[in-house]
Amino acid sequence: MTDTPLQQWLARLEQLHPKEIDLGLERIALVAERMGLLPPNARVITVAGTNGKGSTVAALEALALASGVKTGAATSPHLLHFNERIRVAGQSVQDDTIVTAFEAIEAARGDTSLTYFEFNALAALEVFRSQEVELYLLEVGLGGRLDAVNIIDADVAVITSIDLDHQQWLGSSREQIAVEKAGIARSGRPVVVGDLAPPESLREALQSRGAIAAYLGEAFQMQAKEGGLDLSLHGASGEVQSIKGISNGSLLPQNLACAAQALVLAGISLPGDAAGVLSEVTVPGRRQHVPLDAGASECVLDVAHNPAAVSALCQHLDEQPVAGRTLALFCVMADKDLHAMIALVAGRFDAWFVTNLPDQPRAVSGDELGRLLHQHGESMISVSKNPRQAWRRARSLMSGGDRLVVFGSFFTVAAVLPGLLAEMGEQ
Repeated sequence: MTDTPLQQWLARLEQLHPKEIDLGLERIALVAERMGLLPPNARVITVAGTNGKGSTVAALEALALASGVKTGAATSPHLLHFNERIRVAGQSVQDDTIVTAFEAIEAARGDTSLTYFEFNALAALEVFRSQEVELYLLEVGLGGRLDAVNIIDADVAVITSIDLDHQQWLGSSREQIAVEKAGIARSGRPVVVGDLAPPESLREALQSRGAIAAYLGEAFQMQAKEGGLDLSLHGASGEVQSIKGISNGSLLPQNLACAAQALVLAGISLPGDAAGVLSEVTVPGRRQHVPLDAGASECVLDVAHNPAAVSALCQHLDEQPVAGRTLALFCVMADKDLHAMIALVAGRFDAWFVTNLPDQPRAVSGDELGRLLHQHGESMISVSKNPRQAWRRARSLMSGGDRLVVFGSFFTVAAVLPGLLAEMGEQ
């Protein structure tokens, strides 16, 4: 089968720059200036954080669209198709639109080398400009201060959470990582913080940058009640707005709260049914429940790939118990804190299906995962050569009332999705 023009471009971009990750703003800013992308003729909300970025962007997008604002969302990574990374008005853009943007970048960059991620960011900005987007929603890929999207001055910045991940680039402590994430804030402009216990270094960094910080639990509030989640939001002029009765079982409440607060501070009116809009927001691969066997059992998909995200997944599973067994299908990248992640889930699963990810050289091997699980006292472990095999083996053991939790890397969830979708089509 012949690759499409977009697939050909993506294959080329993977080989174009000597480093997969090359933090810094000089090269991408130079090309963006040549393309006339700076500054954008739109409001901008930039979202950073260890976890919760994609969920916050999705909630922002849903609220803004419901208020009649044309949005452009730039996110990463994708699950199944690269197009998921660039959305306009809630829809992934078409191949030819992305290819046209890549061609414009290629024409402008000259001898300036760009990474895959930098091409991704510039393509999103080019698409948003050409389609006259009114609100840019930019998800930081890594860190904040030196991430590609930080060439844009955000009108409102959001920092969802601060935990340990990508330590080789961002630092070995929450205090160090917080300073990197604070780099998306701008002097005299709001920054919304959703971390409920932010490091003191974050407060100091935001203050030194002259940003106007709004902390969850201080400047704005959330409260879980029997009737749902209630939010109390504060506008730039001190006015208070409330959203009551949000019922969303898949996204963390602090991410919904951050999205609503950021939209208010961006000067965009909340939709009349903001609670209903936030109740319906979902993100593929984020605590996503999929019924199996006509609803007799289920699969839960979650891209939890660091200890904080795994801890949140465990709490979610505890809040929604099942009658039968709970099985795990798991693989993650080798640079993650594997011992901490496994320690959090030890004893929670009745059986483990670990797998190689043959197309991902950074992934830990299934054999190594099996060895680590044995070290943590786990015994029912199956090691598969690929996720498809792991999926088939897990499904063959499931019966009514059972739950299969697929978690770890985005690549793990993405590799399982085709088999899951095929099975859903057969039901």
